[in-house]
Amino acid sequence: MKTHTPLPSPSATLGWRLARWLWIDLVAAVALAAEPGRDDSAVLRSRSADRTPLRSQLARLPFKIAYEGYVSNNWEIFVSRPDGAMPVNLTRTPNEHEHYPQISPDGASICFSVDQGEGRDTVRGLYVMGIDGRNRRKLVDYAREPFWTPDGKSIGFLPQEYPKFNVMDFYTRGMSFYDLATGKITPHPNSTNLHHLYNPCCAPNGRWIVATVHGGMGVSHGIVAVAARGNQVVNLRLSGCRSWLSPDGRQIAWGGGDHEIDVAPIHLDSDSPSVGPVRLRIQDLQNRVIHVDWSPDGRYLAFSRGPAGQGSADKPGAFSGPCGLVGVEAPGWNLCVVSAEPNGLLDLNHASESEFFMVTTNGRSYKEPAWFLAGQD
Repeated sequence: MKTHTPLPSPSATLGWRLARWLWIDLVAAVALAAEPGRDDSAVLRSRSADRTPLRSQLARLPFKIAYEGYVSNNWEIFVSRPDGAMPVNLTRTPNEHEHYPQISPDGASICFSVDQGEGRDTVRGLYVMGIDGRNRRKLVDYAREPFWTPDGKSIGFLPQEYPKFNVMDFYTRGMSFYDLATGKITPHPNSTNLHHLYNPCCAPNGRWIVATVHGGMGVSHGIVAVAARGNQVVNLRLSGCRSWLSPDGRQIAWGGGDHEIDVAPIHLDSDSPSVGPVRLRIQDLQNRVIHVDWSPDGRYLAFSRGPAGQGSADKPGAFSGPCGLVGVEAPGWNLCVVSAEPNGLLDLNHASESEFFMVTTNGRSYKEPAWFLAGQD
């Protein structure tokens, strides 16, 4: 199956290529400049002089990607090279369903969610294991959306709102931290006022936790910054959801809509976090794009891509709901990688092989990519 438009043949003229690039830049200018708060610099597209196929670039990187997939009626966590080589199933548990892998700052451990049971009797819990899949242990039940603190000593999580299971991502109330050395669970200082959060990510400086909120805390749907050690909550006024911070904490990527991922500078070193103009938009008008994550060097983005749809609850460990939700089967969904370095608009349906690569291709509900530095596994 073709996943992108191939490069022109060697006989293609330079004029054809130039026309194509100018057309993409024009579309980017119209799309980005029309949005409030954008400045003209956001529509300038900086194309890399390196036209090496992206797959070849990724093959040289010292990184790997962890992700979830639905195989043989079971959710599992896999790890592969960023070029798709050497995929390994880390979990292999036919009676439990693993999701949402998150890598520790030192790259030595993975925390993740596990579903046990079926339907509304499902219990979603927080687990941790080594990057090689060994030394697996359960930490706490009724815990969702785990994330690491920058020092790697604790794992944050969002307690489930009610005991009966619901697949919706914002079915949470509060925030807590599990100390890996002592087993002690400590609520966030503002936990009682944190409601309907999901997809939290802690800034590298430890000052802020960026998360999506849906129908809570006075926000209908948007992205907020929660003070890690205080009561302050700042509405970042970004439309969309599921944001992730770059390794240096200076950029944010998020789903600006069902068919786009946006990238912009973010300022998290003050008491008033703010986001600058969108500098890069990754667009696919034919498929959903979601679940973005940064490579450890901040140069690449991985994300999930696939057809819109509602998953079926007829299979083990699967639920009915939008395909982007944890636990919802998403047939035809795969992992993709693009460069995070250019500016402007990248249309995945017109991208060259130097701009866009499909890490997986068999569409087994591959979602929630998480990069890490290879060598620990």
